Amino acid sequence: MKAIVVREFGAPQVMKLETAPDPAAGPGQVVIRVKAAGVNPVDTYVRSGIYPRKPPLPYSPGMDAAGVVESVGTGVTRVKPGDRVYAFLISGAYAELAVCDETQVRPLPEKASFEQGAALGIPYATAWLALFSRAGARPGETVLVHGASGGVGIAAVQIARAHGLHVIGTAGTDEGLQAIRSEGAHVALNHHTPGYLDALTGLEGGQTPHVIVEMLANVNLDRDLDVISPRGRIVIIGNRGRGEIDARKAMGKDATIRGLMVFNASREELHEAFAGINAGLETGALRPRIGRRIPLADAAQAHEAVMSPGALGKIVLIP
Repeated sequence: MKAIVVREFGAPQVMKLETAPDPAAGPGQVVIRVKAAGVNPVDTYVRSGIYPRKPPLPYSPGMDAAGVVESVGTGVTRVKPGDRVYAFLISGAYAELAVCDETQVRPLPEKASFEQGAALGIPYATAWLALFSRAGARPGETVLVHGASGGVGIAAVQIARAHGLHVIGTAGTDEGLQAIRSEGAHVALNHHTPGYLDALTGLEGGQTPHVIVEMLANVNLDRDLDVISPRGRIVIIGNRGRGEIDARKAMGKDATIRGLMVFNASREELHEAFAGINAGLETGALRPRIGRRIPLADAAQAHEAVMSPGALGKIVLIP
């Protein structure tokens, strides 16, 4: 099979398309013929060597995939060869074939494309866990989603709107603002506009967010504490450097700041998240938006794109 292989940590160009042995399914495992692989920011952190969890070299990147079951190992009962599936938190999705445990595979509804399936794992699980497992969001509350036009952001907007929250999203381009409105945000704000969060005091009679989903904590967290409601919850799912906050702001509002890394989620939390995600897929409430489709051989280009400003939807690799 063809696969992207990393033999040293570094810039995107360390990823090379190579011929690798076809994987075989061991007990409890599934081999998937990959039709699309999701590209996540965390993939770039791992590839560069800055992520706390480093795989042994050489390795094939990619944690989200969708495709058709090629073969199954002994003891596998939930899927069979020929089934349409998506897989999450796996290893080696940037390849024509990927192997993972049966527990990492879910059926892909017919109304969802393979590209959409590849956009589900990390983005939608992260959004679900942030809103419900960490923030305990409830219908009728207001949620602010920073960077709402990216893969996780759009997931958070769709999930929050489907569960009865008032949704405010931010983006940095006119196209992004239009996209998050079309995905269900009640209000869209341009985060490049000076003082853009000041507009929150004029919304809904001055209602401020009960929940903030934070994609860039090193830039936004201190300002988040200015606008969060009393006893509000801020969930940090993205950060690109050290930042400084005035902790008295959190004290004055009894605000909660929680971090989230999807790899720390329990099996029970993931089961709940993907049960809800699949239900949303089947009803059409959740609709992953694909921003770019890039050939597998151009994985380096995909890694550069996913870290560039102005993200709109999900980037997927096509083997």
